[in-house]
Amino acid sequence: MPCDVTRAEDIRELMRRVTGALGDVEILVANAGGPPRGNFDELTDEQWTRAFELSLLSTVRLVRAVLPSMQKRRWGRIITIQSVSVKQPIAGLLLSNAVRPGVAGLMKTLATELGKDNILVNTVCPGRIMTDRFLSGHTQMGKTVEEYLAATSKEVPLGRIGTPEEFANMVVFLASDRASYVTGVTVQVDGGLVRGLL
Repeated sequence: MPCDVTRAEDIRELMRRVTGALGDVEILVANAGGPPRGNFDELTDEQWTRAFELSLLSTVRLVRAVLPSMQKRRWGRIITIQSVSVKQPIAGLLLSNAVRPGVAGLMKTLATELGKDNILVNTVCPGRIMTDRFLSGHTQMGKTVEEYLAATSKEVPLGRIGTPEEFANMVVFLASDRASYVTGVTVQVDGGLVRGLL
């Protein structure tokens, strides 16, 4: 069901249709595309506002929509997809570097507040994953796709770009009963790209 998560009315319609077809939401994976590239002097107030609405406010609205039924049921999983920019800023992605850590802070706070309701709240941060968005980066670098993959793979300790399936495995784990004692974490799936300890 297509949904523009920056529009509150679209989220309400999505929830109406989902609950009508499938019942209460037990697992929420809040995921939206990232804000555009840009350096500080290039970005307008409108772009800052849109980045806030896309990354942070959409997550707030989605969580708000599913929380009552999860609390009533005393079971739920809330997972947000962010970026390794939460842990290590990425050059040229100022909006992502600034806004996405706020989502991680929200999720950490919610994990503390919702633990009593047996609702687990986590953040998953992809590094370099073989998606269309990642592959489009070759044009900004002025390289062929092959040159781009070779250059970007060198910075990853595993020496390659991750697959969408490898990333999805972490999300599926966190949504499952096997992760019943995991909440409040911000975990990257990045082949070792992030050099920080936390």
